[in-house]
Amino acid sequence: MNAAARESARIRAQDRCEYCLLQRAAVPSSGLQDLDFHVEHIIPRQHGGASDMDNLAWACDRCNLYKGTNLTGIDPATGNIALLYHPRRSHWSEHFRLEGFLIVGTSDTGRASVRLLNMNAPNRVKLRTPASLQ
Repeated sequence: MNAAARESARIRAQDRCEYCLLQRAAVPSSGLQDLDFHVEHIIPRQHGGASDMDNLAWACDRCNLYKGTNLTGIDPATGNIALLYHPRRSHWSEHFRLEGFLIVGTSDTGRASVRLLNMNAPNRVKLRTPASLQ
């Protein structure tokens, strides 16, 4: 990934993971650095995804690594296969809501994405809490 594309993705996302909302600038005490964020192919290259800005997302290392090359996950409410959240095609609020500092999936896509990307792992929830902002 070239530096210009990385910077464009970071600016577009306002330094916030487009999946779990972790924000590097907001949690300096967390130790999160630019290296902890990746430019992620929403549709992976192995599935024909392009390396253009419409297919790139700014993602924390955890979301990127958990997502991997997956396009789908299992909706824990129904057991059905569901597409994962696509930051360029949908708005975050269409699939998720915050309950305190937990991310709750409100659609099959949201629930499958929360589960597969492990968005509510204790250390990630802690990074979203006000105490981590001090």
